[in-house]
Amino acid sequence: MGGGEKSKSKGGWCGWLLVLVVAAAVVAAIVVLVKKKHGGGSGAPPVPGPPGAVTQKYGDALKIAMQFFDVQKSGKLEDNTISWRGDSAMEDGSSANLDLSKGMYDAGDLMKFGFPMAYTATVLAWTILEYGDQMEVVGQLKPAKDSLKWITDYLVNAHPSPNVLYIQVGDPDIDHKCWQRPEDMTEKRPLIQINTSVPGTEVAAETAAAMAAASLVFKPPYSSTLLRHAKQLFTFADKHRGSYSENIPKVATYYNSTGYGDELLWAATWLYHATGDQSYHDYVTGENGDEFASWGNPTWFSWDNKLAGVQVLLSRVSFFRPKGLSNSQVLLKYRSTAEAVMCGLLPKSPTATSSRTDSGLVWVSQWNSLQHPVASAFLAVVYSDYMLTSRTPKISCDGQSYTPSDLRKFAISQADYVLGDNPMKMSYLVGYGDNYPKYVHHRGASIPAGEATGCKDGFKWLTSTAPNPNVATGGLVGGPFLNETYVDSRNNSMQAEPTTYNSAIILGLLSGLVTTSSVARSFT
Repeated sequence: MGGGEKSKSKGGWCGWLLVLVVAAAVVAAIVVLVKKKHGGGSGAPPVPGPPGAVTQKYGDALKIAMQFFDVQKSGKLEDNTISWRGDSAMEDGSSANLDLSKGMYDAGDLMKFGFPMAYTATVLAWTILEYGDQMEVVGQLKPAKDSLKWITDYLVNAHPSPNVLYIQVGDPDIDHKCWQRPEDMTEKRPLIQINTSVPGTEVAAETAAAMAAASLVFKPPYSSTLLRHAKQLFTFADKHRGSYSENIPKVATYYNSTGYGDELLWAATWLYHATGDQSYHDYVTGENGDEFASWGNPTWFSWDNKLAGVQVLLSRVSFFRPKGLSNSQVLLKYRSTAEAVMCGLLPKSPTATSSRTDSGLVWVSQWNSLQHPVASAFLAVVYSDYMLTSRTPKISCDGQSYTPSDLRKFAISQADYVLGDNPMKMSYLVGYGDNYPKYVHHRGASIPAGEATGCKDGFKWLTSTAPNPNVATGGLVGGPFLNETYVDSRNNSMQAEPTTYNSAIILGLLSGLVTTSSVARSFT
């Protein structure tokens, strides 16, 4: 039973009415303070519902989605909310005299892949920076910060010197021959590093982006530590260019990179936000922008391609530029490309993508099909809020005008699809609602908590016909096929496996929809 139904049974409608009134008052107060601080214009924002109203559905879903990070945590667990999880991977990194016990397992397996884990941290930090007030209203800001720090602690330890970064713990060829709880692991956990001889620009730059973004979330001295690592990693990534997929071919089996230019721009953009240093602004608006930005060509935001994220994030600079910074033609190129991305998402736009299911879900890839629509919806709600906060009334899509409300409606349509408004009438967010996947491809969830298993004997739980004994609460599974069907089977990793980066993007989307509050003009 999902979070909403549980809450009703505990408090009843009268209790919830009181909670909603109080919560709405709190958010309304926040909105007033934000408007006073930012000097916003008059008039109600053109979005459905009163300013600051809490949408319980998205608040409930956000609380559930946040829990998947606790499901995925490695190391010595502290105040973990998941009863069937315990300490694990305590020796990770010991072969290099490092403590890499923290971090998060990538998906249903027990691998730590640094590239998508760093992306998870970057998006989670971005969400906190944009929607921290909204998260606080529903009690999810502290859990979000705790989970972010769990990853950044790992990333700091994985970067023992300026030009060395450990990017993987575990060997997937070994790991995927086992089916066991993380608490029972005994297999060797080899490490992979990048360095000046074996560069991996995209991973180093993504990790720099994560550190820079997170430095804006936390206070000194931790924020200073993160920023120092971010600067070192960006310099390493930029000076020693080379794709990790080409230099370490075996990593391409699972997280093949299609290029590193987007990560360099992404990292420089986050460093500009974190430091205000003009050199990072010049980096993205100079020859590197010319080489890598792909202006005018909309792309899909994902763990592999950050260009749409760069364009939206640099649009923030254009919308809310600090005093003394001109709205350069190059910044406007980023913003116009971001608008092209938005126009492609709006279903009635003349330039709308035709890559959709019959029910309107954006469709890009059969494997982990929900990644792209959820990430796109997150960018749409962020861009909508930039427009609202800056009092920008519309964007133009091939001569047709669209409002922030149109972008928000698109984001809502994708979120609602995930939460059950789909032909299967299934919530793809595990634990939300009454009908969600029960055979999630996830080792820890599939094996009873008290059942000690070795590498091989746990496979009986993979093939069991019984539902998972533990709920992988908050996991966003891969999602439906193009024909909008879903096969609830543990062996169906294409559809039934949740990932940490899926959790980051659904948290971002839900946080943007919890209330109608505007975003802050500055991260600092």
